[in-house]
Amino acid sequence: MKSFIFAFKQAIPVFFPYLFIGIAFGVLMDEAGYSAGWSLLSGVFIYAGSMQIVMVSLLTAGASLGTIALMTFFVNARHIFYGIAFIEQFRKTGRKYPYMIVTLTDEVYSILCSIDYPDGVDVRQTDFYITLILHLVWILSCLTGALFGQLIPYDLAGIEFSATAFFITVCMNQWQSMDSHLPAIIGLISALSFYFILGPSQFILPALVVSVLVLIMMKSRSNNQKKNGSLDLEADLIERAEEISYEC
Repeated sequence: MKSFIFAFKQAIPVFFPYLFIGIAFGVLMDEAGYSAGWSLLSGVFIYAGSMQIVMVSLLTAGASLGTIALMTFFVNARHIFYGIAFIEQFRKTGRKYPYMIVTLTDEVYSILCSIDYPDGVDVRQTDFYITLILHLVWILSCLTGALFGQLIPYDLAGIEFSATAFFITVCMNQWQSMDSHLPAIIGLISALSFYFILGPSQFILPALVVSVLVLIMMKSRSNNQKKNGSLDLEADLIERAEEISYEC
């Protein structure tokens, strides 16, 4: 129960962007002539955030399911790189492993990157509860929008900035808590470079690829240096032991 309460508190900042964007999706589905059941199933199985909103326009325009699936893959391909950092951590969840992979969204990734687990909290259960809670919030939001969205007087203009503000807060927290700022600087340089080269609609995926490759190479080089350092230390100890043995 302690793990669930802690996970719920971590998920609270994401409730509002999920709530409003999910309701917007449900409203659009209803206006496009799709029943609430389709909104519910979309929230359960697609779970693609803003891509679900784009999906409505594609469906109404007569796009094939293959085209929609392919576009969704490329738009959300960044999640592949998010998941690399959590492969080992998610594997420890056992049978929940596939679900953890499917439900790793931008927001969940940000929470898991910045979370500080207190004593007495089960890490694996906490990670699962965070993903489950936010997935349920998204599903209920999509369904609510489809059923009651037309009755809710609200204006969604600018609501997408709530997610941006959340990411900025997480980034600042990571900057303050991490000893090395090099990964953040590499990501920033890569993002800005590809932004000016490819434009705002195509820069994310190549920027992530380059950032991950650079960080992997740096980690490999660091591990080799540590290994070589350990070997040098071991050689020094052996040499010193031989000198002591000879003196005796």
